[in-house]
Amino acid sequence: MTSAPAPIRLSHVSLVYEGGVVALDDVSLEVARGERVCVLGANGSGKSTLASVICGLLAPDAGVVELVGERVCADGRPDLEAYRRARRSLGLVFQNPDDQIVTSVVEDDVAFGPENLGLPREEIASRVARELHRVALDDYAAADPSRLSGGQKQRVAIAGALAMEPDVLVLDEPGSLLDVRGRSAILRVMGRLAKAGTTLVHVTHFMEEAVEADRVIVLDHGHIVLEGTPDEVFAHGAELLDLGLEVPFAARLSQRLGLPWTCSEQHLVDNLCELGTVPNSQKSLMDRRPQHIKNVCELGTVPNLQVEHASFSYSGRARALDDVSLEVAPGTSTAIIGQTGSGKSTLLRLLCGLEVPDAGRIVVAGNDTATKRGRKAVRRVVGYVMQHPERQLFAETVEKDVEFGPRNLRLPSDEVARRVNRALELVGLAGKRDASPFALSGGQRRLCALAGILAMEPEVLILDEPTAGLDPRGRAMLRRVLARLRERGITLVQVTHSMEDAARCDRVAALDQSRLVAVGTPREVFSPENEKRLTESGLGIPRSLRVARELERRGWPALGEPITTDELVAAIGETVR
Repeated sequence: MTSAPAPIRLSHVSLVYEGGVVALDDVSLEVARGERVCVLGANGSGKSTLASVICGLLAPDAGVVELVGERVCADGRPDLEAYRRARRSLGLVFQNPDDQIVTSVVEDDVAFGPENLGLPREEIASRVARELHRVALDDYAAADPSRLSGGQKQRVAIAGALAMEPDVLVLDEPGSLLDVRGRSAILRVMGRLAKAGTTLVHVTHFMEEAVEADRVIVLDHGHIVLEGTPDEVFAHGAELLDLGLEVPFAARLSQRLGLPWTCSEQHLVDNLCELGTVPNSQKSLMDRRPQHIKNVCELGTVPNLQVEHASFSYSGRARALDDVSLEVAPGTSTAIIGQTGSGKSTLLRLLCGLEVPDAGRIVVAGNDTATKRGRKAVRRVVGYVMQHPERQLFAETVEKDVEFGPRNLRLPSDEVARRVNRALELVGLAGKRDASPFALSGGQRRLCALAGILAMEPEVLILDEPTAGLDPRGRAMLRRVLARLRERGITLVQVTHSMEDAARCDRVAALDQSRLVAVGTPREVFSPENEKRLTESGLGIPRSLRVARELERRGWPALGEPITTDELVAAIGETVR
């Protein structure tokens, strides 16, 4: 009895974009039926191009491509009829859901694929209901996708792909806009699909997501440079670091503690428990842990941002924000966290003066957004970095893109030059001023767009998921830039789904179902008293804190609530010394 042919076969595939950019270079790959493959690589390594070739959206310039038993391309010559047949069995979830959503009603969008397959109406309705329930969007079936949050749009796109019941499902960064619960749910769905025989190709920048794959592939400049099981690939820690990647949290921590190598957080805790502890000699570490900034009420300064009992509803919908009050002190950094659709992006739009609350008020740098004059003044002092700021890029060089805003202010040429130089230095792109923005890596494009906003010299910088879609190197670059801005006294407010990024801020505000449920320092918000509520809200706590609390539940003495990896390493070192 012969085994079924592999649904994905690529042999010596190469693809060059217009302008000579080599996206794939002599790639050969075979994926078995029901196999779960995770593709890693820095921005620009060729991951999304590989995903597009596998799902039949792009034909390579050279090589052979066989998809679900169809030879769709040979020696760079596509067979259009074979592609048409193959695509009925292929599904794709794009990195940006706006590129995939095609209708004005959620349930119609999910039904779009099954309808094109010519399925009976009853079968289509059954699949739509099933998949909307699977992604927790039952209550949004009649909603307009354009009015949904980025994470909710991503779930609509995932539901639409699943409704086609493809033999091969390709997911390109499906969790980049999702909260902790949403990413976990998608991973569980992928696990069930793989067990049922669906072939999965998962592109991601989250190393923890790769741990659950059968096989991991690492791309660099269009080449496959590493391949194997998750443990085999992540054992190449130094090489991954050179490629702009990283290893999962458990592996990083086990290395720093000199413990046996593991990518599993559970195995890490087991190994730590085998070390033994000395509880009687353990002194509380609360006095030795680094202290974050005090509460606003203790600072004795005038708040830079004031949200007073603000409520807001989009037309014809339930409240997006409900009686939210919040203060942000000048020169501090604040993280806004919450599940997808909890009102985070709406709060940012209110702070920027792009929307006006239905009730309550917003005051930014002394300007009330209730008046047109106040909103105009707010926009002069606030810089707003949207979820995909690189889409704002348009000029032929980095320098011209960054100087666009200051020139529109009709500033003198020497002042424009000063602002451009300062902004490019801040983001580390001074050496790229003559380059095309579109020739930059994904992380560099994000920084270029940020430089254009910084050149306007805002007092307050508001960022909506600034690290979404960035590889580990890009995320690290952006975090360093934000730290420098914080040192220069710029007030920072960022929406994030990363509890680790939230833990680095001075203060954290947590939203749940449009209401503010916790606000304070990271330790206050991530306290044991709040942990259950945060978990129920689709969030969680920083990994370091999660490991510390699990150790304490298994008999370790109190570790002092370490919210960063450095603090956890120090606390464990003190305990086992």
